[in-house]
Amino acid sequence: MKCNLCPRNCNVDRTVRQGVCRTDGIVVSRVARHDWEEPCISGDGGSGTVFFAGCNLHCRFCQNYDISVVPHGVNVTVEELSDIFLYVQDMGWKNINLVTPTHFSDKIAQALRLAKPYLSIPVVYNTSAYEKLSALNELNGLVDVYMPDLKFCSEEVSAQLAGVSDYFEVATAAITEMRRQQSKDVFDSQGYMTKGVIIRHLVLPSFVEDSKLVLDWIAHFDKSIYVSLMSQYFPARQDDMFPQLNRRLHKHEYESVRQYFFNVGLSNGFSQDVASATVDYLPEFSDETVVYALKNSPHRFSK
Repeated sequence: MKCNLCPRNCNVDRTVRQGVCRTDGIVVSRVARHDWEEPCISGDGGSGTVFFAGCNLHCRFCQNYDISVVPHGVNVTVEELSDIFLYVQDMGWKNINLVTPTHFSDKIAQALRLAKPYLSIPVVYNTSAYEKLSALNELNGLVDVYMPDLKFCSEEVSAQLAGVSDYFEVATAAITEMRRQQSKDVFDSQGYMTKGVIIRHLVLPSFVEDSKLVLDWIAHFDKSIYVSLMSQYFPARQDDMFPQLNRRLHKHEYESVRQYFFNVGLSNGFSQDVASATVDYLPEFSDETVVYALKNSPHRFSK
């Protein structure tokens, strides 16, 4: 079957050759506890991350380059993915955090339909927001917390840095649908988000004005929505075409955007110390974590 699951509309049979995402089947690169998400996601109990290989964007600054641009991982079935979700719950982690899921969203929806009756922890959909509304509709009722990026506003900037000029148009429509599905932000007694939306924005060096335009849209859309304003950028690789990306974010750049957050009337959210811009906070991508999860899953759906 030819794949037009995401806005790239590759129209290729991914069992025969790869599309923009460079993957076929369902490829999982890491299943493990992650302690460095937002406080209401990781908390003290950790977030149960399921990292998927590949990506439908090609961001020049990607910090998960090891699995997004050069994908590796373990191919799993829908049934095995369902069992991985139950494994995450059995480990006692506070949620199931689906990272870079867009190009597998149809299969993820199938896996969640199997697992959801057995789950008592929230499902977090951690995405670039470059999503089709039809794909999000399939996830309605299956995802508890949407955690989309809103990376860029400018068509020129998104074309240069992610290879798509329509990013803002697509992402804001997707976020609008996510908010329709999860219209209220709900937290449990320990402060973990159990329902809702968190919009993430990574401030990039030399692109402060575009960050402010992103915040303008968010403030116009919903002043009460939670925003994670990230300062964790660091050069994951040398970029000869955009040398401004070859340095860390200056403190004054981040502070300018952080102050603008308040200036436009936003009040709910999270900020970071610029000291977080280090490789130490990146997870280690190991196929062995997937193999271990599969071996130790409850095998309710897979044999």
